[in-house]
Amino acid sequence: MATATATTDLPASPDQVWRLIGGFGSLPDWLPFIPTSELEEGGRVRHLTTADGATIVERLERFDDRSRSYTYAIVQAPFPVTDYHSTIAVHPGVDADHARVEWSGTFTPRGATDEETVKLFHGIYADGLAALAHALRT
Repeated sequence: MATATATTDLPASPDQVWRLIGGFGSLPDWLPFIPTSELEEGGRVRHLTTADGATIVERLERFDDRSRSYTYAIVQAPFPVTDYHSTIAVHPGVDADHARVEWSGTFTPRGATDEETVKLFHGIYADGLAALAHALRT
């Protein structure tokens, strides 16, 4: 099993960041490479469309509003992995006006090496967190 993680420190309170990213269907609000998210099964499954038209289906596994985190699994995607589980969490930062966001995942490479898949998902997470920082500035 392989693991990828990216973190960022943001000049916004944890609650402010969570209001933006805490909804399971909220990716289009801050992640430009996911322009569409449609929820099904009472909000527990999201169908995402990427900017290039690919489809990703993810299932919410755990949601904790109090600790500002959720975990999801990929059901269907064009990625070379199986057993994908990811968590996005908002933690307190250096003071009340700062937050640290961590996006991490575990997965089993399929048809690719550990190194290739770790690089792929680290890039997705890092680019996503950069987009989040941009969304908070605008």
